[in-house]
Amino acid sequence: MEFYDQMRRFFGTDDLGAVSPEGLASGIEHMRVEFGLETDKGRRFAMWSLLYMLSSAPDLDVAFKDPGDRDAARTFMDLLDKANASDDS
Repeated sequence: MEFYDQMRRFFGTDDLGAVSPEGLASGIEHMRVEFGLETDKGRRFAMWSLLYMLSSAPDLDVAFKDPGDRDAARTFMDLLDKANASDDS
């Protein structure tokens, strides 16, 4: 699942800045419901990643039963934190 596909599916646009607070909350809720129902590991990870960037991701131990998936999510979190830290410099 491509990033912009997720944006359009859950928020109706590629531009989160154009989404109202209510639309953002609704899209996040929709995404969390679909995340709970999704069985494809790749799609789950993609949804979790976007939810993480929106500060709405479930905890790793809840989101991923497989330790490898949790490790991949931690790596993603670390990379995103490093990227954000370099933006602040």
